[in-house]
Amino acid sequence: MRKIIIIGPAHPLRGGLATFDHRLAKEFIDRGNDCQIYSFSLQYPNFLFPGKTQYTNEPPPAGIKIVPTINSINPFNWMRVGKRIKKEMPDIIVARYWLPFMGPALGTILRRVKKNRHTKIVCIADNVIPHEHRPADKAFTKYFLKNCDAFIAMSEKVLIDLRQFEKEKSAKFVPHPLYDNFGEPVSKMDARRELGIGNSESVILFFGFIRKYKGLDILLEAVKILKANIKYHPDSYRDSNIKLLIAGEFYEDEKPYLEQIDRLGIRDSVILRTNFIPDSQVRYYLCAADVVVQPYRNATQSGVTPLAYYFQKPMIVTNVGGLPSLVPHEKAGLVAEPNAESLASAIQRFYQLGENYFLPHLRSEKEKFTWTNLVDAILELAGNVKRET
Repeated sequence: MRKIIIIGPAHPLRGGLATFDHRLAKEFIDRGNDCQIYSFSLQYPNFLFPGKTQYTNEPPPAGIKIVPTINSINPFNWMRVGKRIKKEMPDIIVARYWLPFMGPALGTILRRVKKNRHTKIVCIADNVIPHEHRPADKAFTKYFLKNCDAFIAMSEKVLIDLRQFEKEKSAKFVPHPLYDNFGEPVSKMDARRELGIGNSESVILFFGFIRKYKGLDILLEAVKILKANIKYHPDSYRDSNIKLLIAGEFYEDEKPYLEQIDRLGIRDSVILRTNFIPDSQVRYYLCAADVVVQPYRNATQSGVTPLAYYFQKPMIVTNVGGLPSLVPHEKAGLVAEPNAESLASAIQRFYQLGENYFLPHLRSEKEKFTWTNLVDAILELAGNVKRET
């Protein structure tokens, strides 16, 4: 039995990182390992957190030990936590890295742990170069990465970014596994009934927190184009009652988006559900949609992609970062350029092909995205690390 510690967000913290860590811990435990998560007592100071709250009211995941002890802004805490984990002598640490802000805290903890000359440290890098840049990003990232032994990137873009910092250490690309812990799919009719959406409407879904790099403003412009095209060329559209369902919390000022909706005259084509979506409701939003649109300006990978695969929803993604390699064009979905005209054309193309066109491809592609593949890669990388005795 291996002793494994995951360092990253976990309950009662909310969001995709916590959901991922819970599911990864479960996979390790199901395979007979002793696994726990070292999470945060303070993840972000409130003035740095863009959302409404960092915490969830949902119950904790069953059967997973979570130790909420890391304070991201207290160096004395980093030393204490590092010393504590060092004494526990885990065989493997899986350290999540998604933001340079976390580099000093996590890097210091790992640096102290490594002094036990036993623990192997594998980093899962969600991002290496952040979407939104700040002056100390490179220094914080370098400090963190040098205290890891090996790396997993969940997109080829992140792997390329990683090699700008770490050219020698082992690294492997493993696609983001499917989120299979949000409940079983429900019918489109039942999902729309739950959300109060009509069955006659054609629903395109933007899912996840809202920030500029995710390009929601571009998608709103595309909806305006679609409305105009439908008005003047109705015979070109199989589905004319298109609604954009926006499901996710604003992580920046919502006012410019609401003003844009009114300025474009598309208020009647937009359904706003802009509170945080709890885990228990996620499946209804995915199952209610015809297609999931990711209109990003830049991207590495996205947690929305494995969600769409699990619920077998076609995707329209922009030709940025790792998105096109994860969504083969005219198979699992469509690839557009990150501008409104291209997105509008892709949405029109989707409805011309029809949702069922993509289902065989979605079923075959989703087989690549398993938790078994990720755990196997972690164990392989850790097994290849040599420690001086």
